[in-house]
Amino acid sequence: MKRRLIAALLCLLPLAAGASSKVYEHTLDNGLKILVKPNHRAPILTSQVWYRIGSSYEYGGITGVSHVLEHMMFKGTESLKPGEFSRIVAENGGEENAFTGRDFTAYYQNLAKDRLEVSFKLESDRMRHLALQEEEFLKELEVVKEERRMRTDDDPQSLTYERFNAVAFEASPYRNPVIGWASDLDQLKLEDLKDWYRLWYAPNNAILVVAGDVEPDAVFALAETYFGPLAAENIRAPKTRGEPEQRGEKRLRVEAPAKESYLLMGYKTPSVGDTADAWEPYALEILSSILDGGDSSRFSRDLIRGEQVAASAGASYSVFQRLPGLFLFEGVPAAGHSIEDVEQAIRAQIARVQSAPVSQSELQRVRNQVVAAKVYERDSLFYQAMMLGQLETLGLDWQLSETYVDALAAVTPEQVQAVAKKYLTPDHLTVAVLDPQPIEQAQPASANSGAGEQANAL
Repeated sequence: MKRRLIAALLCLLPLAAGASSKVYEHTLDNGLKILVKPNHRAPILTSQVWYRIGSSYEYGGITGVSHVLEHMMFKGTESLKPGEFSRIVAENGGEENAFTGRDFTAYYQNLAKDRLEVSFKLESDRMRHLALQEEEFLKELEVVKEERRMRTDDDPQSLTYERFNAVAFEASPYRNPVIGWASDLDQLKLEDLKDWYRLWYAPNNAILVVAGDVEPDAVFALAETYFGPLAAENIRAPKTRGEPEQRGEKRLRVEAPAKESYLLMGYKTPSVGDTADAWEPYALEILSSILDGGDSSRFSRDLIRGEQVAASAGASYSVFQRLPGLFLFEGVPAAGHSIEDVEQAIRAQIARVQSAPVSQSELQRVRNQVVAAKVYERDSLFYQAMMLGQLETLGLDWQLSETYVDALAAVTPEQVQAVAKKYLTPDHLTVAVLDPQPIEQAQPASANSGAGEQANAL
């Protein structure tokens, strides 16, 4: 009965999500592409501007420049003082933020339906008229450096992940951290940001996505008013070094102050645009959910609750990327077990899925969970717009967002086994181990310390 109910829901949910799923497309004369997805269930909207620029476009010496520039986008334009952008959005009852990834940088505002003009006026202003003042740059650069220290240098697992990528990828720009290498941040100059901004923050390198209670023609007309006058930039397609074929397993050990060991394993895998067999990336995503898709997944059932060899274990894969990436595994040993025990247990799970297809019942359960999760995500205005913007910035057709769920649902047991055998092989593997070092504690100040003095943490 429960299985029939899930199947019925999966049939109905796509209809509900797709009732207003039509996407309207228009391109301005200056090259700005606009995608509009109406949804009239509530008087709200999300407006997002996506730029085809991120850390994978950067080169040695200026890594982190895309992320620093994202920070500077809130620090004033030729007509707005620092902080005014956020103040205006808040005064209009909205929320806003931004994020930088390997392949894109995006900015968004969530607003009431009658406040779209506020978003367009602000975003068009900072698209070509950012102030980029030395004083604000120096302050924000220190903010980013501190962010790096807290989130990477002082976080042993993040530090391991950063070093892992630098070893796993030999030529691909995915070897560089989004936040940038510390030495590059130390030498970053305002002129670097100005050059980066001028070249990439142009209408012909951006995608404007609006989802919500809007009419497409009205959105296009408003976009023409605010974005239409902006000049395009002569943008040359970036040259990206291809990743050479890996010829053998690679291993590294990272020593850092930490409480526990940590294992990271990654196999070279394709993304949607990198394989002749279009089903392979979707089979890899289903595989990641079979191994690590909730309490009933193999890792949770066997490694954590069953053998109790791991305190935590995970698997992940990203279908949509600009360049080939990695199928990742991670784990932390349970009490009484070593990092070698966790690695062998994960390798045994890989061998198991390679040697025999998953059962139809297990695949159906996982597929139901994955598809239902994706369908529910499509019920979010923000997620709908995000999928459109992400696909376009990656150079993929936004219509993949409409076929994504169907592609996942079509994966077979034989396909899951095939991708596991093809890609999860030692020649494609990089392994990183965090070797925990003692965490030295700060000593309390002595009784006769002078006023205002504090003991320094080592």
